[in-house]
Amino acid sequence: MTDTGAEAEHGQAAAPGNPAPPESPRPSIVRRLLRSRTARAVTAAALAGALVGAGTVAWRTDTFPLLGPSPCWDSLRSGSVDALFGDRRTEVDEQALRTDPMGDGGAYGQCRITSYDGDRALRQVTVSVRRLDGLRGTDAQDWPAEFLSSGMVWLGDGLPGMVSPSRAWIALPQACTGRDEFTGPTVVEIGMGRAGFEVSSEYNLRDRNALTGALVDAANGVIDKFGCSGTYQEPRNLPAPVEWDDTDTSAFCGIKGLTLPTAYRKDLKESRVGGEGGPARVCEAGSSFREASVRLTTVEDPALAEIYSWDSLRSGSPVKGSGGYGRIGGNRAVYRAVCQTGQVMFVLEQLRPTDEGGRFTFTRDLLPAYAEAEARRIGCAPQKLTVPGS
Repeated sequence: MTDTGAEAEHGQAAAPGNPAPPESPRPSIVRRLLRSRTARAVTAAALAGALVGAGTVAWRTDTFPLLGPSPCWDSLRSGSVDALFGDRRTEVDEQALRTDPMGDGGAYGQCRITSYDGDRALRQVTVSVRRLDGLRGTDAQDWPAEFLSSGMVWLGDGLPGMVSPSRAWIALPQACTGRDEFTGPTVVEIGMGRAGFEVSSEYNLRDRNALTGALVDAANGVIDKFGCSGTYQEPRNLPAPVEWDDTDTSAFCGIKGLTLPTAYRKDLKESRVGGEGGPARVCEAGSSFREASVRLTTVEDPALAEIYSWDSLRSGSPVKGSGGYGRIGGNRAVYRAVCQTGQVMFVLEQLRPTDEGGRFTFTRDLLPAYAEAEARRIGCAPQKLTVPGS
């Protein structure tokens, strides 16, 4: 989704394992004035936008178009831009918010901001708006790998989204965007650098907070552009960053009653759980924090759960349950249960083989126990699953 500008800023390219803190100087008074909406309003009538293509705008913050709209559909406030880029020179490429006439109607637009030190790109942030797909299964693989990881936490304060040091997303109100059957929510998503890239806790906290502010700004700007009313408020306090810890084999992934089979304990020595209390709870486990081998995702938000609809109906062999249905393949199992709050998806993935023999048996071995234990945890009706061949 984005390039490695964030990694360069963290110093990865120049000094692996020993990043130098990026400079974040206070913006000059001239720059703060130029970012002021009042100053822009005075001069806007005398300025033309830098149109470089149909529906596309590009400008640099050291040129006159800075006095026009703020980046990303006039949504990002100066404080959010400063938190992400400091006082560095930035360039913005922005697409208009409209349905892609050459696509399937899911994409609405993208905005990319790149900061520079001289001619060297240091950081790049990409904001996208799109409707998540469930009918064709196109967003059931890549999107969760980036935006439903164990390093993400719930935004809290009733906000329908999640954030990590490198990715953030929030669902727009369905009253504004509408939603068809077998489609997920329309989301504003923001990415910076490589997905899952994390350095020290200090940088992680700073980047996570900066992404959160920019995400809320962008979402409110999109809501306004769509002609809807209402705004999201930036969360007061985010949950603490999620840390890796030794795996509790008697309560795997923090789920009471879920015992990790002995055959997998050597390969799944460490684990972490993110997203507690939010739209999705995600657990990853592996031999170390650097290499997750399995991912267990419980999606409790009914709209977000729709992105797995195709997989639960068409991908792999059928799984029968007392209160739901699903499918199981070689390295992925998806089970749909009906709970008091609507549909819930239990998704079990094996990302890497668990031993030298290259076995992919984890989903088959753990799906029944995982779905049954998670159903008890979240208050669903009891789930009893039958896996093919068992």
